[in-house]
Amino acid sequence: MLTVHHLGISQSERIVWLCEELAIPYELKVYERDPVTRLGPPEYKALHPLGTAPIITDGDTVLAESTAIVEYILAKYGNGALTVPPSDPAFADYLYWFHFANGSFQPSLMRCMVLARAEVAADKPVAQFADARRKQALALVDQQLSKTAYLAGESLTAADIVAVFSLTTMRAFYPFDLSPYPNILAYLQRIGAREAYRRAMKKGDPGMTPMLT
Repeated sequence: MLTVHHLGISQSERIVWLCEELAIPYELKVYERDPVTRLGPPEYKALHPLGTAPIITDGDTVLAESTAIVEYILAKYGNGALTVPPSDPAFADYLYWFHFANGSFQPSLMRCMVLARAEVAADKPVAQFADARRKQALALVDQQLSKTAYLAGESLTAADIVAVFSLTTMRAFYPFDLSPYPNILAYLQRIGAREAYRRAMKKGDPGMTPMLT
């Protein structure tokens, strides 16, 4: 049985959502963060040497890293759903946006978050650089969504499932304003209307209202 080990308010929401979109059988185990450190509990950290979310188990397989998990589940259980084949003109877009969130966007947000928590003044060059990269990434997403309903075309793909966390729940850790990006805001309303997304968020983080505005 595929088991999703979900740490509350984390990137593992991607995996719960993926399983709900695919309508595959899975077991969900939810772990709460330590109220003081906001880190995962010892039993979560014991699952994998890094102890970071998400983690799945599937028989004897233990796998971490959200994009690796997404690829694993799609390859093993997806039957071609939520992907774009190499023969499709949108294949390169799919690959780019699938890797964009964790390759470019999420690191830019993490830099901003670390600098803010270190109380680095906003007028310092390093803070200005980090903020510029964050805004550049958001502008790129907004531009793409001015052309297509979803990141890789007119249908939801795994690229969207990977990307949405950085636009939504990540703002619980590092708040930023999406009002300059109307296409992103419209996109998030489309995401929020999806039954699979709503089920996933209710199952994984029932006490949190999805950050779609």
